Amino acid sequence: MYLSLNWLKDLVNIPKSVSPEELGAKLTNYTVEVEKIEKQSARFDKVVIGKVLEVKKHPNSDHLNLTKVDVGEKEPLGIVCGAPNVSAGQLVPVALLGAELPNGMKIEEREVRGEKSFGMICAEDELGLGTEHAGIMVLDKKAKVGEPFAEYLDLDDVIFEVDNKSLSNRPDLWGHLGIAREIAVLLELKTTKNFAAFLENKINNDEICQKFP
Repeated sequence: MYLSLNWLKDLVNIPKSVSPEELGAKLTNYTVEVEKIEKQSARFDKVVIGKVLEVKKHPNSDHLNLTKVDVGEKEPLGIVCGAPNVSAGQLVPVALLGAELPNGMKIEEREVRGEKSFGMICAEDELGLGTEHAGIMVLDKKAKVGEPFAEYLDLDDVIFEVDNKSLSNRPDLWGHLGIAREIAVLLELKTTKNFAAFLENKINNDEICQKFP
């Protein structure tokens, strides 16, 4: 079974001081075996929002461009980009040095036909968000320069993978509501209004689908 930390927080007031690892250990020691804890934002570590400030032709290539990209640091990054749709003013996802993308690509400083590149402006497929590779991914105006890409995508959740065998004799734990109740007892926390509304059947099916798809 998979549990969303955000959904659990909607049902019980888990303080920020309790880390996902601490919560997972508590559940494992007293209730159910947590096999894996996955931070959704981890796959976009060192990927941030950048703004393309300048685009000019690479002096030694017909299809490459030299770009200057603001990623919220003191100096803009010089990045060699081969995408045909890159242009000044765009907000784009930028993989910084040291990033490892979902497709396995590791971003390192490199020299491309005599020009150094200090990162990569990413396409959808390089980020594991689609199959598009004809050009870079261009973001909407809500993107903020320097913002972690995971935050832009609202990927701030943590997923707990629970061993189903440890739940076989506890049907009351077959869902977020039961686990939230258990967490409230283990950590001596208060439940939320949403928790009470579920118990009292005051939330209709449409609202349930919106909150817990």
